[in-house]
Amino acid sequence: MGVTGPPGPVMDRDEVDRALARLGAEHEAIETSLLALQDHAGRRLLEGAELTGTTKERWATADASITLLWAYFDAYTDAFHAAQSIRSRRRWSNREDLVELTELLRGESVTVAGSTTATANAPTLTGGSGKLSHQFSLSALVDEMNDLYATSLDMVVTSDAVWSALPARIDLLAAELQRTRQLAHSVGVRPGEHPAGDDLERITTTLTELRERVISDPLAFWVRAQGSSAPGGGRPDTTVYDREARALEEVRREIDAVLTVRQDAEARLVKLRDVLSRADRTLAEARTARGEVLAKIAATEVPVVSGPPTVLQEQLSTAAEYRRHAQWHRLSPLLESLEQKAEDELLRARESLTAVTQPLAVRAELRGRLDAYKAKVARHGLAEDPFLIERYDAARRMLWSAPCDLRVAEQAVLRYQHAAAEQLSTPRTPPQGGPEDQRGPGA
Repeated sequence: MGVTGPPGPVMDRDEVDRALARLGAEHEAIETSLLALQDHAGRRLLEGAELTGTTKERWATADASITLLWAYFDAYTDAFHAAQSIRSRRRWSNREDLVELTELLRGESVTVAGSTTATANAPTLTGGSGKLSHQFSLSALVDEMNDLYATSLDMVVTSDAVWSALPARIDLLAAELQRTRQLAHSVGVRPGEHPAGDDLERITTTLTELRERVISDPLAFWVRAQGSSAPGGGRPDTTVYDREARALEEVRREIDAVLTVRQDAEARLVKLRDVLSRADRTLAEARTARGEVLAKIAATEVPVVSGPPTVLQEQLSTAAEYRRHAQWHRLSPLLESLEQKAEDELLRARESLTAVTQPLAVRAELRGRLDAYKAKVARHGLAEDPFLIERYDAARRMLWSAPCDLRVAEQAVLRYQHAAAEQLSTPRTPPQGGPEDQRGPGA
């Protein structure tokens, strides 16, 4: 919106014509802006909504401002048409016309009569005088209209921006929430029975309250841009919406995990039974091996083999019950726990078997070492050495007797090794003489 020139001496005809041209363009621009504001979707929504809070207070002011804007515009239009009428009296305006036009175009010649409500609520009126009419120059009247228009448009645009952004997003999230609730119910995730069910209830309540507040008080969800004075400068505040959207996404992931459990529960239960069965067999093998070790090995510590933990079998039975009754939300964490415990139990059983059979492994290693040295001695032609034969037989009797004292047997094997090493390191003298060759010198 433009303004006319400053007050001054009597205007000439050219000044008057230029001022009227500016007023005509200004009048058209103001009318276009006011009609756009009147038809703005945000203003129509504000008129029909049951407002609360900040929005209710500001709309009372903005509505009065819009009413006053039209009153100002009507007065402005009347003044403009009056000036046009005076100028059109004659082709060459005389001094009397020019004085009248100067007063109309530059003086405080416009009287605006405002309603009591508009006067009380509009923020830019000359404060607190209580007058129902005011005198303005055309330029001052344009300034008043500019101020009223900016504040009214800001309120309308801001409310419309919030209404355009948040309710639609909340509705989409609510639809997704409803689908998630149905899916959760189908897998047994219900309020009071599973944390995800409680989260769904809380999200539902929060979204319902959020939508009601956004509809009734949109300005409570507006963040004004710093340093911006343009109408509608800022963005909708989506903090609460974003938080609930993240919470719903977390619940969906939990329900997806429960669905995965439902799809492969039987396979996982079969695998669990197999792992626990292998652990039981391994423990049984360890107990059998322990009896064999105690019978065959003397003077050694053989660890006790514990029995299979009954609590895992009980939990496995509970998991099967959960599957039969489609209690997937309970089955999911139980299966994860059982799978880890079953693997730990199998590892413990294998470690028990290894610990129990360790003496037999030591005896086997000693037997192998003894035979290896015997073969080495034979390769070097000492197989008939009486001393080595004696040491070998002593070690062999100890290793192949029951029960076998591993400590004594190991010392016997070491004695045989040392004796063999000494014999192998001693230089040997080849035998002198031999049968005389009867074949003669030419043989």
